[in-house]
Amino acid sequence: MVSRGFDREKRLLTARHFTAVFDSPDAKVPGKHVLLLARENGLDHPRLGLVIGKKNVKLAVERNRLKRVIRESFRHHQQTLVGLDIVVIARKGLGELENPELHQQFGKLWKRLARNRPRPESPPEPPGVADSSHA
Repeated sequence: MVSRGFDREKRLLTARHFTAVFDSPDAKVPGKHVLLLARENGLDHPRLGLVIGKKNVKLAVERNRLKRVIRESFRHHQQTLVGLDIVVIARKGLGELENPELHQQFGKLWKRLARNRPRPESPPEPPGVADSSHA
């Protein structure tokens, strides 16, 4: 059972963690005023990183509110996101959304991300391997 908390292990903490997701995301999920990038992390829990720049969300109080709401939403949906490193990139206009709308939007984004993720259990077989057993 994945703990519902948001402790240190659930965060992308280093530039290297962020760069790994930016450089080769396994999934991209665009939303209204936001983009989610995700990459398999090989761990038994998801990790979250937030990119909410001053350029797109001017006021610190708004940036902090967004971070709180996004982390809270992530906490409630993390059991469906196990094994992913996720970076949330805020775009212009995200700070104007009210909290209920943010919760609703992120609920949908997490579900889309969970649906769109590559399935590590069944990697695609290289051509020719599947029919070699009939030889």
